[in-house]
Amino acid sequence: MDETHSRPVVPGAVEPVGSAAGATTLAELDEAVTRCSACPRLVSWRERVAVEKRAAFREQSYWGRPVPGFGPADASLALVGLAPAAHGANRTGRMFTGDRSGEVLYRALFDVGLASAPNSESADDGLRLYGTRITAPVRCAPPANKPTPAERDTCSPWLARELELLRPTLRVVVVLGGYGWQALLPVLAAAGWEVPRPKPRFGHGARVGLGDAGGGELLLLGCYHVSQQNTFTGRLTPEMLRAVLTEARDTAGLGPVG
Repeated sequence: MDETHSRPVVPGAVEPVGSAAGATTLAELDEAVTRCSACPRLVSWRERVAVEKRAAFREQSYWGRPVPGFGPADASLALVGLAPAAHGANRTGRMFTGDRSGEVLYRALFDVGLASAPNSESADDGLRLYGTRITAPVRCAPPANKPTPAERDTCSPWLARELELLRPTLRVVVVLGGYGWQALLPVLAAAGWEVPRPKPRFGHGARVGLGDAGGGELLLLGCYHVSQQNTFTGRLTPEMLRAVLTEARDTAGLGPVG
């Protein structure tokens, strides 16, 4: 295979500030996200991975671009992770798809009736989410799975606008891991949600209710991240994950679906 053909092409590259605010629908926002080139280190890494690839995927064309959120525009439940995995979402183009973390997450979503299938292999595999949207504070795969604070802050307008567009229906946010928790709280505060002071601490099973001036209510639920470090060691078990997702599902008014 000619490796030059697997390099990502990002026509009309954009920056988060301005581009995010200008999106009037989630479809517009998602399209703009895929053209972001704001962080040179992340751009270089995601494109390098897309060319060098992992041996198991050497015959595949990598996505190699920023990854938009996944799920319906009228979702009442959102899941917030960390960032795309280099050989997962950076390869497939869909959040938590094509890696071990995704295997655990989508299995649990299916088990509680929030996904149409128990596994997610590619962006065109037909899997659907019911009333649920998956997103992240950082949209490009970072080296060693560690974005810098500056990269997180540069990327934050995408998440802020996504939550604004979801606001009419959004009732619950499950935050996967402490990084997502710390990244999300300032975004919610800037969007008008009343975040308690001192800021609530992350923990598995953490439960925080937020309100806003318009009388809206939003429940934040903390859950250990579905990383292999947590799932392989038993820090996060399938039962623990299903329990959080079930509470989120029921609070969001979704009930068992499918």
